[in-house]
Amino acid sequence: MKDLHDYRKSYEKGELNEIDLPNHWYPLFEEWFQQADQSSEIEEANAMHLSTIGLDGYPKSRVVLLKSFTDEALRFYTNYKSEKGRAIDANNKVSASFFWPSLEKQVIFSGKAIKLSTSESDAYFNSRPIGSQKGAIVSPQSEVISSRETLLSALDALSDKALQRPAHWGGYRIVPEKVEFWQGRAHRLHDRIRYQMVNDAWRIERLAP
Repeated sequence: MKDLHDYRKSYEKGELNEIDLPNHWYPLFEEWFQQADQSSEIEEANAMHLSTIGLDGYPKSRVVLLKSFTDEALRFYTNYKSEKGRAIDANNKVSASFFWPSLEKQVIFSGKAIKLSTSESDAYFNSRPIGSQKGAIVSPQSEVISSRETLLSALDALSDKALQRPAHWGGYRIVPEKVEFWQGRAHRLHDRIRYQMVNDAWRIERLAP
C-alpha cells in the first residue's frame, strides 16, 4: 500500500478578502483565468472537470475544454449521444470545476447545462481543424468499438470536402447558480467564497474551509 500521509504542502500564494470582491462572480473568474492562462506552469488553463449524474445513478467526472465564457454562461462542445450527453439529457444539473495547482486556486460552478443553438454549434464546428471535424463525425463517442483501427479506417474514408456538423454533435452552455472560489491558505485555513443566485441577485458568503 502506498502511504500518502506525509504528502503535504503549505499554501501561501494568495488570499480572498470580502472587501475586494466584485458583486458578480464574472470579474473574479476572468481575473483568475487570465492568471492561469498566462502562467508558464499551466498548459491548458481551460481544462475543466465536468461532473454529471449518469443514467446508472453514479456521478461521473471527466475533463473537457472550456471554449468560451461570458458573465452569463460557460460553453463547451461534445457528442450529444456520448455518456455525458445522455446524462445531461436526463438531468441537466452539472458541476464544472477548475484547479490550477501552481496558483493554489480552484473554482467550482454548479448550474444547468443547456444546448446551444444550431447556428452557434455550426459556427464553432466550422472553425475547428479539418482533422477535429472528421474525428467528431466518425467517433461514436462512449460506445464500445472493436479496435482503434476501425476509427482510423473511417477517418481515412471520409472526404475533406463538404464536411458538415453532425446533428448529434454540438455545444452546451452552463448557466451557473452557484460559483465557489477557493484560495489555498496556510494551516489548511483556506479561503472559500461562494456566489449564489438568490432572488435574481448574487449573494456572497464565506464558507469554512
